[in-house]
Amino acid sequence: MKKLHLITLSFLFVININAQNREIPVDTIVTTNHSTQIKGVTINYQAQTGTQPVWNKEGKPIATLFYTYYRRTNIKNGSQRPLIFSFNGGPGSASVWMHLAYTGPKILKIDNEGYPVQPYGYKSNPNSILDVADIVFINPVNTGYSRMVEVDGELPDRKQFFGINEDIAYLAEWLTTFVSRKQRWESPKYLIGESYGGTRVMGLSAALQESQWMYLNGVIMVSPADYKVIRVGGPVSSALNLPYYTSAAWYHQKLPSSLQQKDLIDVLPEVESYTLDKLIPALAKGGFISEKEKMDVAIKMAEYSGLSLESILQNNLDIPTQFFWKDLLRDQGKTIGRLDSRYLGIDRKDAGVRPDYSAELTSWLHSFTPAINHYIQKELRFKTDIKYNMFGPVRPWNNDNDNTREDLRRAMAENPYLRVLFQSGYFDGATTYFNAKYTMWQVDPSGKMKDRFDFKGYRSGHMMYLRNEDLIQANEDIRIFIESTSSKGKAAKY
Repeated sequence: MKKLHLITLSFLFVININAQNREIPVDTIVTTNHSTQIKGVTINYQAQTGTQPVWNKEGKPIATLFYTYYRRTNIKNGSQRPLIFSFNGGPGSASVWMHLAYTGPKILKIDNEGYPVQPYGYKSNPNSILDVADIVFINPVNTGYSRMVEVDGELPDRKQFFGINEDIAYLAEWLTTFVSRKQRWESPKYLIGESYGGTRVMGLSAALQESQWMYLNGVIMVSPADYKVIRVGGPVSSALNLPYYTSAAWYHQKLPSSLQQKDLIDVLPEVESYTLDKLIPALAKGGFISEKEKMDVAIKMAEYSGLSLESILQNNLDIPTQFFWKDLLRDQGKTIGRLDSRYLGIDRKDAGVRPDYSAELTSWLHSFTPAINHYIQKELRFKTDIKYNMFGPVRPWNNDNDNTREDLRRAMAENPYLRVLFQSGYFDGATTYFNAKYTMWQVDPSGKMKDRFDFKGYRSGHMMYLRNEDLIQANEDIRIFIESTSSKGKAAKY
């Protein structure tokens, strides 16, 4: 009897251990139905959230991607509605940001400028684009609940996921499977990518066309990161920061009165022209610039940046962004945010060349993390013990052979339907609005397709949609973009 009791206990122990293994299902869907108000109209929609595999060449799952698919219901020709695939960046960031603060049917409970409020939670988004398009929020490997999957008892080689071209290749394949499963081949298709997501969707635009035979109507670049500028550095990369410095200084009222009294939109064209016509050539001269020109440029940079003449000269006209975030409000004992320079931080000491922490990111994680975890399990009814990775382990990341800017140009040349919308916040110090403009200018050196690009700027930062006024306008800009890219029976030809 004692022996039988021990066997029973052992059996229960094994069962209990197995029950507690934290594993994400490889291929599953949870479906819920909802209703909301968008632009004063009642919108019925279905949410499908779950996982879909990534397969290797032998047809075995090597990873599974967590996604949420919102589809408007009770309408005619639903299979022909615009379909938008949404990615955030990092690399290594989940799709939480745009999902729960921008285009989706629910948004964070935050104040009108984007700061966290308690109790944490979410509310209906009356500005969501779900009235005009269905949306898929996708989490690449190791973000959100997306994970690699063991094959024959071993995890696959990380290198096939974590790199510019590797990321593009498996996501293109995954999107094709998704479109086939959901029977959405008839739909006009769009990509939207924020930050590193900008690099990702530029590359995907060509990969989808050339390896999956899937053609797009539009690409939306939200605060895009163009690493052909950022990683290269040099005079152009450095000079392009100046209009952002002006924006941040204007917001914090650090410009001379002659500029401060003007509206931001009236100040920036002057600074942009100076950057292109004067600052880039000056920085290109390096240590061989004349003393007079160096002083003239330093005086102008101090005027446009809110920094002291001494700080400009001590940095040889080349102001690191980290120094700017530390120095602009040093006299007030404050630092400013990297991704959104409206946010303020407090350092251990006022001395130094960089802030101790990112004031804006800590604020966002403050509000987003509890909200997305609560939302997925309560509203979407997806239950798991797997941790939702706001930022996941994707390093080292292979940055070799970054041809994504050219990929986008080629995709546009091959597809007369394809248009591009850039959206940037003036107070974004990481992927600045002027960098975004520069990227837009550089995609097509011929200038033959420049009428197929649009740029929209907003008085906020990297996640410009956190500011309620910009949330309204930015979603409306996407609606207009979708309408403008509708073929309406027009043939795709030049």
